Amino acid sequence: MARFDMSGLDGIIRDMQAMGQDTGPVADAMLMTGAEQVAEAWRRSAEEHELRDTGDMIASIGYPRKPSGIGSAKSIDIYPQGVDRKGVRNAEKAFILHYGTSKRPGTRWVDDADAYCEGTVVPAMEQIWNEFIETGRAPSSASGRGVGGGISVQRGK
Repeated sequence: MARFDMSGLDGIIRDMQAMGQDTGPVADAMLMTGAEQVAEAWRRSAEEHELRDTGDMIASIGYPRKPSGIGSAKSIDIYPQGVDRKGVRNAEKAFILHYGTSKRPGTRWVDDADAYCEGTVVPAMEQIWNEFIETGRAPSSASGRGVGGGISVQRGK
């Protein structure tokens, strides 16, 4: 699916670079917090588009406990994980429901999810940054999922 890039973090990124210290843990916490916001928006959109059959796909929407990265660029993929009780890949179902087929129109439910979380992701990530500035230490976990990494939020696979 398409890439979802967050803008509005430029000032925070400049601040992190200017501090010249290891801000990796706080960046990790920020990314995980943003990922939880996006995953929740995906679940909400799937429900609003009435995409629930067994609920397996909606329940599987998530992200890894730790982001992937090359060098200093880190990202995290948010998408339906695994297979449903019939053995069908949840990501495949999400793709078909989003884009459609020749016999079924696409719902564009992921685009709606992105619109839902547009105003919540950056403020949630900024809150983690502000806590770091005030306390001088990164949160030990974000959203109860442990700490991952990065500054950008990606979706799709």
